[in-house]
Amino acid sequence: MSDQNCIFCRIAAGEIPSATLFEDEKFRVILDVGPAAKGHTLILPKKHYANIMEMPPELVGEAFRLAKKAAEKQAEVLGCDGVNVLQNNGEAAGQTVFHFHIHVIPRFKGDKVSVGWKPGTLSDADKEELIQSLSL
Repeated sequence: MSDQNCIFCRIAAGEIPSATLFEDEKFRVILDVGPAAKGHTLILPKKHYANIMEMPPELVGEAFRLAKKAAEKQAEVLGCDGVNVLQNNGEAAGQTVFHFHIHVIPRFKGDKVSVGWKPGTLSDADKEELIQSLSL
């Protein structure tokens, strides 16, 4: 299943050229054309899923195993000081291309890449409500 209007479907299918680091029957791993840092990598499933909630659990696991391999390779080759593994779901979460993908971003001390938030507080009332409603 693919969406011809989805740029990541077209990249994953090889219709649009990309700097491919890995490919198999389920995934294409590419360098991001608008990188946050040198070596910024994207993990793209070849089938179209808008977000993590639409994907089969096994495929999510495979995607994150590829992210781990990409992070290990970045550390080995680039000597980065850390790695962000980032996956956004929905516009409110910062997703701009609505095809599941994982960013693997090498980080270096003193770089200007910003991935973060201002920590809030967890009230006792919220904690109890959320334990009851969100427990897996």
